[in-house]
Amino acid sequence: MTAHPLFDISGRTALVTGSSRGIGLALARGLAEAGCTVVLNGRDGERLTEAAAELGAAELPGNVHTAVFDVTDGASVTAGIADVEERVGPLDILVNNAGMQLRAPLLEFTDSDWHRILDTNLTSAFLVGREAARRMTERGHGKIVNICSLQSEVVRPGIAPYAATKGALKMLTKGMCADWGPYGVQVNGLGPGYIETELTQALVQDEEFSAWVRRRTPAGRWGRTEDLVGGVLFLASPAADFISGQVLYVDGGMTSVL
Repeated sequence: MTAHPLFDISGRTALVTGSSRGIGLALARGLAEAGCTVVLNGRDGERLTEAAAELGAAELPGNVHTAVFDVTDGASVTAGIADVEERVGPLDILVNNAGMQLRAPLLEFTDSDWHRILDTNLTSAFLVGREAARRMTERGHGKIVNICSLQSEVVRPGIAPYAATKGALKMLTKGMCADWGPYGVQVNGLGPGYIETELTQALVQDEEFSAWVRRRTPAGRWGRTEDLVGGVLFLASPAADFISGQVLYVDGGMTSVL
């Protein structure tokens, strides 16, 4: 059997922000495996070079490039997107993955940490999305996938600011859909549940917390980064041409149960 042509994204160019490790790197790998030319983004050039070498060593069908720029700084984003399009080619796909987590009781959360998490998780998606969409709307096509979260819908103690950014990102996704849909650009969100990465190792190794995650998730386990790849490939493909403003939750069913 061959894949249905609606799911064919080979030859397209994709930028994945925050993709030197973890979820972002897994999504970039999946896009490259699907035949895309992929641009890895981050602020640490050395780490990006290592990530690109890792993907290159896998002999994937797609080409891999890097772009070092700060997604929280407007001028850096403008210059970075211009450089990518000049050096690699017009962007067909943008995955706004850059994000961070800061855990603290809300009464103890500092002003500086509030602005830091807001800039990283929300403002970055606005800045990069806007700059990419300036070009996508002119060309009449494009796919933007914002990496939302289970916490776009629900929250637990100690992560209120993170949930606030991810809830806002869900609504930004819908707003982008409303503004850019008439120009042929589809904007959707992907909402990971509890995913095992190097950044969540402390939680994974916490036996009590891990047991809670497994009990709370109908699938009965933590998610893996590769569990997220299919959703991104779908939302980036022609199969999703009439889907926009939606969030696809990849959470093992957690948002569906009490």
